[in-house]
Amino acid sequence: MKTVAENKNFTAIELGKLALLPETANGKAFLKEATKASGTEISLSVLPAKTDLPIFHSHKQNEETYIVLSGAGKFQVDDQCFDIAEGSIVRVAPAGVRGMTNTSDEQMNYIVIQSKESSLEQCSMEDGIIDEATSLWK
Repeated sequence: MKTVAENKNFTAIELGKLALLPETANGKAFLKEATKASGTEISLSVLPAKTDLPIFHSHKQNEETYIVLSGAGKFQVDDQCFDIAEGSIVRVAPAGVRGMTNTSDEQMNYIVIQSKESSLEQCSMEDGIIDEATSLWK
């Protein structure tokens, strides 16, 4: 992971190919520290084919949203288990005991976004401001 550009308003990093994550970060890259985020923890994860996550877990304060980018498997929260695949999105409250398995023949790539439950007071255009700016990519 390397920092590409940053100033007081942003940090841009280059993680590299997701396929290399199992070799470099035990299948998971946590981005909070690298991006200097203050309100979320985002991780990019790879679960090899026909592999279970090694632990079931819950959280004290933070909810998690899982976004499956590729692969297929099963997701379990408490005593309920259901199928997941590319395009599946699962939000889990802090107390939910969660785990997942990749049942497919390809690696599963997914994103996990973690933030404090009930902390979002405004979002999208409620929080957004349309600004005048000159495009630098032309």
